[in-house]
Amino acid sequence: MKLAHLQQDFQDYLLHGTGAVRAHVLGSARVDEDTRLGIYAHAYRSRLEEALSSNYPALAKLLDADFAALADAYVRTHDSPFFSIRYYGDDLAGFLGTREEYAGAPLLAELARWEWAMGAVFDAADATPLTQESLACLPPERWAQLRFAWHPSVARLALHWNAPQIWRALTEETPRPAAAFAAQPCQWLLWRQELGSYFRSLPEAEAAALDAARSGWPFAELCELLCEQLGAERAALEAATYLRTWVAAGLIVGLA
Repeated sequence: MKLAHLQQDFQDYLLHGTGAVRAHVLGSARVDEDTRLGIYAHAYRSRLEEALSSNYPALAKLLDADFAALADAYVRTHDSPFFSIRYYGDDLAGFLGTREEYAGAPLLAELARWEWAMGAVFDAADATPLTQESLACLPPERWAQLRFAWHPSVARLALHWNAPQIWRALTEETPRPAAAFAAQPCQWLLWRQELGSYFRSLPEAEAAALDAARSGWPFAELCELLCEQLGAERAALEAATYLRTWVAAGLIVGLA
């Protein structure tokens, strides 16, 4: 048998429990074929469960002993499609939101969304931020059509639950606040600056402007959007304040 076929049979056994590979496994009086294969199957599932606890440490701490049952259920329904095990668990928030036994506690899904986003922020590629001096050198005639390129780490979430506060308490081992729900979702910005990961809540106007800017809107249209939300008197000042804040935080890496 070719090595590729043997590897495929072995993979099918690990993922789906098929038995073709048994024909190529030698047992003994002390350890039969099923026991030998079971060692590998158990090790594979255990490694994926460890990856989940590594990618979701706050969620694992919150659920405590119940996290093992969650990890087992997820591993049994989700193969790993990635070359790197770092990305295993990307659908855990969706899993928590749709499984009957977890959907009744929607905070769990939002905490998973938050924790995955924070991990992605930390792992994002590096980029050199734009400086305030570079922005100040732009001639006035360029501003209307100015568009911005964003740091790869920049992420946005809208959450109904106080998952970020609970995540911080679990991470820093401080007293955990009670779960709190808001009918109007809170807008969050996440990013990395050098080796530090940061996040903050956003007012609705800034969230709308930031989302539009990341979608490629030119600066003039951002100002029009803020005029609609804040009125003409406040729009110009707020637009300048937002832009200065974004540049200072290292969110913008280029201009077009």
